[in-house]
Amino acid sequence: MPSQTRKKAIGANADAQDSAVSETLRWREFELDEADKEQKTGLELIADFVTRLPNSPGVYRMFNEAQDVLYVGKARNLKKRVTSYTKMGGHTNRIARMIHETRTMEFVTTHTEIEALLLEANLIKRLRPRFNVLLRDDKSFPYIVFTDDHATPGVFKHRGARRKGREYFGPFASAGAVTRTINTMQKVFLVRTCSNGVFEGRSRPCLLHQIKRCSAPCTGEISSGDYENLVTQSKRFLAGKSNVIKEKLSGEMDKASKALDFESAALYRDRLSALSHVQSHQGINPRTLKEADVFAIEQKGGMNCVQVFFFRTGQNWGNHAYFPRADKSFETASVLKSFLTQFYDNKPCPKQILLSHKIEEMDLISEALSTRAGHKVKVASPSRGEKRQLVEHALTNAKEALERKLAETSTQKKLLSGVAEAFGLKAPPRRIEVYDNSHIMGTNAVGAMIVAGREGFAKNQYRKFNIKSKDLVPGDDYGMMREVMERRFSRLLKEHGERPDDNDSSQEDASSTDTMTSWPDLLLIDGGLGQLNSVRQALEELGLDGKIPLVAIAKGPERDAGREKFFIPGKPSFILPPRDPVLYFVQRLRDEAHRFAIGSHRARRKKEMVKNPLDEIAGIGPFRKRTLLHHFGTAKAVSNAALRDLKAVEGISAQMAQLIYDHFHEGQT
Repeated sequence: MPSQTRKKAIGANADAQDSAVSETLRWREFELDEADKEQKTGLELIADFVTRLPNSPGVYRMFNEAQDVLYVGKARNLKKRVTSYTKMGGHTNRIARMIHETRTMEFVTTHTEIEALLLEANLIKRLRPRFNVLLRDDKSFPYIVFTDDHATPGVFKHRGARRKGREYFGPFASAGAVTRTINTMQKVFLVRTCSNGVFEGRSRPCLLHQIKRCSAPCTGEISSGDYENLVTQSKRFLAGKSNVIKEKLSGEMDKASKALDFESAALYRDRLSALSHVQSHQGINPRTLKEADVFAIEQKGGMNCVQVFFFRTGQNWGNHAYFPRADKSFETASVLKSFLTQFYDNKPCPKQILLSHKIEEMDLISEALSTRAGHKVKVASPSRGEKRQLVEHALTNAKEALERKLAETSTQKKLLSGVAEAFGLKAPPRRIEVYDNSHIMGTNAVGAMIVAGREGFAKNQYRKFNIKSKDLVPGDDYGMMREVMERRFSRLLKEHGERPDDNDSSQEDASSTDTMTSWPDLLLIDGGLGQLNSVRQALEELGLDGKIPLVAIAKGPERDAGREKFFIPGKPSFILPPRDPVLYFVQRLRDEAHRFAIGSHRARRKKEMVKNPLDEIAGIGPFRKRTLLHHFGTAKAVSNAALRDLKAVEGISAQMAQLIYDHFHEGQT
């Protein structure tokens, strides 16, 4: 029976592509007899699969003994591609390890190689196989949106799905780039940035109008026609027509000056100055290129950096550095190719893509991206002219970003080695988990876990635990920590099995590729000896006592940072020397856990504060809740209302009125 990982793999194909592609997919699973599975592994097993494969395009996946996906690949001819794995010798260490660990394979046939390429990229992103090139930190990019579906449009930062009736500009490389652009648009075009609710509720201009950042259409300080003209100008600015706008503003300034309207002239002058400022800070702006993404890759020290620049409407809308995870055996062009196919899985594609290196199957990738985008996409590696200058500029940024990353990684590795030495670990930890609790007199109690590794904080691994136990005495920190440990590690045992032995070869392979492991190599607990004993008790009940290194951090006298006392099971407590880099590193970990715990607690407390008793009644949605509150005034008045009064509310049926009455009068006769 396939494992949970395998089920997820199959499920991923259901929404892997758009309908045009997914309808053409035809599943073909080639299973071996149980007897063959027990006898054949690795190369022999793959050779047996080859005899059953067709000469058609498709995608193949390799699984290990735990049914984890090792590798996802695509092929123009499945039979020929998989046959290459059965040849003796000539493989890199990465491929040899992958073949050796393979215990089964699954295949999908497609009509065309383009479909196979799109499906491969989709599965790699969702399944994150260990032996593929993986794109990390893959968040959607922000846009600037005009709410043209409102009578008085506003301008806002936007991520996610798009709505009809609104005009979007982007993508921008970062939220900061969007914020800076919107700030400029406030200065130059005086467009509103307040929400529709705030806009409708204004009776006098806000502070933004006073500091000349908004024209205050909410209170009629500007006519609807003049405001519409400002919105049109701001859209032209985002469309790359800044020079036309500058000429118009300059003309208006001269006109106001000649009319001795110096106040208006000064306003136009300030708007011109702000517009010139943003243009001068956009960096390199192409003269002949209107819309393109530029990719440049640098490889050094076993790491890769891909720098991406976004050019839209002839303007530089920022850049972003990525550090994809890939085995050291991958060549630069191979990493760039895999990165490119994954990058546009959930992003709109421009008309041109410029690369620093020539990659294999460039025409195929161009055709696949064109199919996905719905318009012609040209992928090229320019060798001369302005386009080459843009690529060289991106390549310089990639080199500089990689140098900084290598320096940070080197420092992080030294710190982890120092942690191992300070706390008596066998090797530098790959995964450190830090735990803390937060509550006020036992209310809204939250446990928090943060994770750090060789690349710093892994925020996508953070977890919060809403304390649920009814038996805990309010404020029982020890009991809270026990509950957190029981929930965290019982789930870890269920999903990943027993913690691998430190000498496990699979762990060595994971270490060599800097993979973040599922099991922690060190637990840091914010607290003293009592907290440490609570954690040990919880782990002992799960059969994990002594299998995971534990360290508790007690604050120094009078909570003096730098004099923390450390507790390790079976050893006397100790303190680290002042100004020790390891001490500062542990303090950073502890403070990050504290920050995350406090933030989670405040979010839960805020939610409780605005919670309405009516929300607990099944069948009461926003409309009925609003109707009841308008009729009675408060939720307390609803709870005290008689049944006949509830029935008298418009929109509340007799059955619903009875349900509401019974909810607030449970147990009464």
